[in-house]
Amino acid sequence: MEGTNFIQTFIKWLASFEPRVLILAASSLGAGLAMIAGIGPGIGQGYAAGKGAEAVSLNPKGSKQVTMVMLLGAAVAETSGILALVVALILLYGNPLVTAQGAGIILAASAIGAGFSMIAGIGPGIGQGYAAGKSTEAVGRRPRLQSSIVRTMFLGQAVAQTTGIYALIIALVLMFANPLTKLL
Repeated sequence: MEGTNFIQTFIKWLASFEPRVLILAASSLGAGLAMIAGIGPGIGQGYAAGKGAEAVSLNPKGSKQVTMVMLLGAAVAETSGILALVVALILLYGNPLVTAQGAGIILAASAIGAGFSMIAGIGPGIGQGYAAGKSTEAVGRRPRLQSSIVRTMFLGQAVAQTTGIYALIIALVLMFANPLTKLL
């Protein structure tokens, strides 16, 4: 099969590099891939800001409360982007895979996998931003319920963050406690 032949040739080509060079190159790719997670917070925060503007236009007297809820919610929506940034910075500046023992190709794939795993942060960013937007909208309609609306928003956002935390755990395992290198 031609596809199998290409894959074998590609793997042989990758294996021809010094393991340290291969791991550093893969770490660069992994860091860039991790930052794709910033899409989610960008969408979520934009949604929250849009709902904030809409709520203020409907209820200008409640603008302080609306703005506070929008900012709190948008800040929480940024957490998956921050987790992705941490993984990217580890890959670039404190990457334990560079000095790890094991096959270079496995360590390189682990660096790329750590970055890929952080893409899961897109979902929490969008979900948390949606919660922030809807909460902002609700406070615009009923400012006196701000306290219970914010409490409910934070609870929902905390649950929505679990996928981002799972992604962080996988990225950290791939970088610091990689079980795959023990299987060689």
